[in-house]
Amino acid sequence: MGLQKATFAAGCFWGVEELFAKLKGVKKTLVGYTGGETKNPTYGQVCEGKSGHAEAVQVEFDPREISYAQLLEAFWQNHDPTTLNRQGLDVGSNYRSAIFFHSKKQQQQAEESMRLEQNKHSQKIVTEIAPAMEFYPAEECHQKYYLKHGGANCHL
Repeated sequence: MGLQKATFAAGCFWGVEELFAKLKGVKKTLVGYTGGETKNPTYGQVCEGKSGHAEAVQVEFDPREISYAQLLEAFWQNHDPTTLNRQGLDVGSNYRSAIFFHSKKQQQQAEESMRLEQNKHSQKIVTEIAPAMEFYPAEECHQKYYLKHGGANCHL
């Protein structure tokens, strides 16, 4: 069994990448844009909110070391899935909560995890669960941002 991919959006991708990069079994992270219509978007286009894309993190993981269910658990625990198009001070559709699944099994696990997570919240979860689409890597200056620059994690 080789590496598998998972894609998550949970606000500013700098902090989301840092969260997943620290998990044992995660072999690679890549920040970028997905879920929208614009081909090859730039950071500026995504931040303007006209591209339809979310700031997202694509995770390559070894399922022998960490399960997709464990990645979902980290996703739910580290952002507020009840705020529409917002995480902390970051506001806009590009900061939405989303799980982009890469297989039918991932879709089923994501949907079940959301049902279970809803029991922990008084407000309705607004997380989007959608098929993985074209993933456009963000500009190099955004990759491994906290590793390069240090600092506190955005909203996480």
